[in-house]
Amino acid sequence: MANLTYKQESYELIGVLFDVHNELGGGFLEAVYSDAIEYELKARNIPFEREKRYQVNYKEVVLPHQYVADFVIYDKIILEIKSVAALNDRHIAQCINYLKVSGNKLAILANFEPDKLMHQRIVL
Repeated sequence: MANLTYKQESYELIGVLFDVHNELGGGFLEAVYSDAIEYELKARNIPFEREKRYQVNYKEVVLPHQYVADFVIYDKIILEIKSVAALNDRHIAQCINYLKVSGNKLAILANFEPDKLMHQRIVL
């Protein structure tokens, strides 16, 4: 476990996610969790960018569609927020695509399901 990508930053971020879930519980919309996460990141002086847009390049052109990551933490970790009954392969694929277009190495996929917080590290 000592070789985790961005171990300390991930630990701090997971702490934020658990604090938000402990306070709000499950069942809210993604936007509510995002607002609470933004509050916690600011309170802890953790650098972030919310709803960061990424262009998709194809050969020599930029495609009209852009990806929008929920958060980029420390300018190197993608944080994708969900509030669904269960995560599926499409959610993981979305994170992988964010990593590809951003050039980042780590995404954390967090799901604020009703009973507990689920989170998954995705490394590219």
